[in-house]
Amino acid sequence: MSFLDKGGKPNGYSIDLCKSIVTEVEKKIGAKVKVEYVPVTAEGRFKALTDNKIDILCGATTKTLSRGELVDFTQLTFVTGASLMTMRNDKARGSSGFAGKKIGVAKGTTTAVFLKNLLKETSTNAEIVLFDSAEESVEALRKKKIDAYAADQIVLIGIASKADDRMKFVIDPNVFSFEPFAFAVRRNDADFRLVADRAISDLYRSKKIFDIYDKWIGEFTGQRLPIFDVMVQLNATPE
Repeated sequence: MSFLDKGGKPNGYSIDLCKSIVTEVEKKIGAKVKVEYVPVTAEGRFKALTDNKIDILCGATTKTLSRGELVDFTQLTFVTGASLMTMRNDKARGSSGFAGKKIGVAKGTTTAVFLKNLLKETSTNAEIVLFDSAEESVEALRKKKIDAYAADQIVLIGIASKADDRMKFVIDPNVFSFEPFAFAVRRNDADFRLVADRAISDLYRSKKIFDIYDKWIGEFTGQRLPIFDVMVQLNATPE
């Protein structure tokens, strides 16, 4: 949903949404805002918010009630589900095909929780290998240190789409979780959350969100998923 381009600049679907939030902030205060992008890990991202190191978590973050005890969330920004990515020459597919194999997943993610539950429910004896980042996981997959990488399907699509060896990857079309994404903000920052919600709702009401979707995601998914359109309708809050 967000990544560093070849020039080292943050880019992607989430970044475009956050730029709209910056524009809304500037409109609110009547002045230009200097934006600083701060890299965070999946495991340390919420602490970065609570420690005031960042003001908004602009990436692929699943909104959950337990996380709501630590941070607040904006309107939903995307909906997806967790899936598995393998190398094309690997015949393992679906949870049942991974018995005795290793599956990588990022620490501190909901995917890690769902994956553990999935393997238990399907009685699949696979080893879960935790990594600090998606980059580490994908590199381990390339080097065959793991047999698959589990993450939100849209994240996997983003990883594969910008990889030079993208044709070597296969993403399972099936998902094993429901992941509603939103931007995380501090719990005591209701005014900023309202500004963010206003910017997101405006993108939804104006349908500009579909241009952003097509720009970053449509090329790899084809027709928009109906659930995405439903999310846009439900979160297009009127003024």
